Amino acid sequence: MKMIVIGLIGGNIVAPRQETADTVCPVARSLDIVGDRWTVLVLRELFMGATRFDEIQIQTEATPQMLATRLKALEAGGLVERLPYQEKPLRHEYRLTQKGREFYPVIHAMRAWGETWCKEEDEEIAVRFVHRACGHDVGLSNVCPGCGAPVERKDMDSTVGPRFAQERAERRAAFKDRQQR
Repeated sequence: MKMIVIGLIGGNIVAPRQETADTVCPVARSLDIVGDRWTVLVLRELFMGATRFDEIQIQTEATPQMLATRLKALEAGGLVERLPYQEKPLRHEYRLTQKGREFYPVIHAMRAWGETWCKEEDEEIAVRFVHRACGHDVGLSNVCPGCGAPVERKDMDSTVGPRFAQERAERRAAFKDRQQR
């Protein structure tokens, strides 16, 4: 296997990936692109509607270098496109491509598994999804229990639960506080 370097910081290799082109295993090939915590958290934020670097950084708590590296890797992998939104100074936003949007079932499965197995029984659901077409809460399913239709992210409205909303607001406030120092 050949190592692919997706970033250097101070001469040190950051987030090395193993190229698995010598295998036909789709899981191994997928992990080449999305196989670390930071990349999955970046994708989570993009699915939650974040498009700008600082918004993504605030909620993932990634360092600027780490986030830049992950975004470049996602762009190189075809999951994200970088589009300018300001010319002076030049600034970009990040949007999911079709390939990136099709990663949603993986995020959804991780969410459902985490809601089921990685929290206390008395904790509320972090994000609720309602099927736009019929107004029913989808729960952790990918099929609406109200009308029986299969649902994708584009078919649902989301509401962040109070505890997760507070956590996200605290991250935003801490980030702004650090910026002002």
